[in-house]
Amino acid sequence: MYSIDDYSYGLPEELIAQAPVSSRDKSQLMVLQRKSRGIFHHHFSDILRLLSPGDLLVVNNTRVVPARLTGTKETGGRVEVLLISYPGQTPGSHDAGNLTCECLVKASKPPRLGSRLGFHGDLHAIVLNGTNGLYNLEFRFNGGFDTLIDTIGQIPLPPYIKRNDSAAPPCDDPACYQTVYAEKRGAVAAPTAGLHFSSELLKKIEEVGIEIVPITLHVGYGTFLPVRVTDIREHQIHSEVYELPQGTATAINRAKSEGGRIIAVGTTTVRVLEFAADARGHVTAGSGMCDLFIYPGFEFRVIDALITNFHLPKSTLLMLVAAFAGRDFVLKAYQEAIRQRYRFYSYGDAMLIL
Repeated sequence: MYSIDDYSYGLPEELIAQAPVSSRDKSQLMVLQRKSRGIFHHHFSDILRLLSPGDLLVVNNTRVVPARLTGTKETGGRVEVLLISYPGQTPGSHDAGNLTCECLVKASKPPRLGSRLGFHGDLHAIVLNGTNGLYNLEFRFNGGFDTLIDTIGQIPLPPYIKRNDSAAPPCDDPACYQTVYAEKRGAVAAPTAGLHFSSELLKKIEEVGIEIVPITLHVGYGTFLPVRVTDIREHQIHSEVYELPQGTATAINRAKSEGGRIIAVGTTTVRVLEFAADARGHVTAGSGMCDLFIYPGFEFRVIDALITNFHLPKSTLLMLVAAFAGRDFVLKAYQEAIRQRYRFYSYGDAMLIL
């Protein structure tokens, strides 16, 4: 249960989704019943009859920023930069003509400390310090930083979604790799369970008496980093900026006291809710850094159900799902998904665990 190899499975490469289905809520939905160990097949739009009035749906309203920048080094070589500590994540960040950010830097040769990286328009950066691809860069610019990034940046797709820069992409990634309720800028990866909700489906959900409330967790690049230890209990998970509004905390505590189910949309939402809960499952509003690592043996105090995608082998996301539904049951469901040709990962199909 604690060995990294306990979370391994084989996946045919053709099942890694490279684009979403034509309509967000038409993806496939696998439903797992934790008590009966039943596995059922639906379409995501069927979730309307799988939820009940009085349920509370909690979503992550973070917005993915176009944090991937392409530029040149002083030598003329090409450089690719991914903003990790996006400055808009934390209150009080402002534009003053320069900002320092932690970044992943990819180039044929590592940039020299103190050297200048040039980007399009009025943006350049000085390499302050760093090594092994991770650097602190001081960006210097005219105008608003967010405006510049929106103009010249690209959406940072996960590495398993392949794009050929010389060919037309199979979908509009800036629109598709964003939830319809994305609001607060700061993520460098999408909370992908939420990608299945269309505006029309959300409206229908509310009309049947299911309240929808937000939290914010700015998903970082660490969500893609592999676990490099044999015993998963020794893994140090990344920290991410979160906010749990007072209105959301009040709604959760009220729903639990009235017997309603708390349904988390995505593993990011789970981490925030369980991080903010006391031993009785009472949730407190707040903001800060969330570094909760959930793996089998964890005692869930808040959530009753989980909507999620199919995750990478040996990932912390798979470990969280295994903690909620049971490792053997989850891996059995993954094998069933492979047999049924479900689509995996960010642009793939969904799972509802009840």
